[in-house]
Amino acid sequence: MSPRKRRGVKRLRLTYVRSAIGYSKRQKGTIRALGFHHLGDTVVQPDTPPIRGMVNRVRHLVSVQEIE
Repeated sequence: MSPRKRRGVKRLRLTYVRSAIGYSKRQKGTIRALGFHHLGDTVVQPDTPPIRGMVNRVRHLVSVQEIE
């Protein structure tokens, strides 16, 4: 996507802050699908309804910041 098209798109900076050990396979899968590999990883995802839904499922494991 070109920089010109990204201007109006909000993004989320997600940080993996708590281990998924002891949580369901579904939540571990959501962590992987968001792009996390290790505790402390930070990824940037577009602010879309599917991503928001995934973040909502694992909100106790990640930290969320909105960025422009």
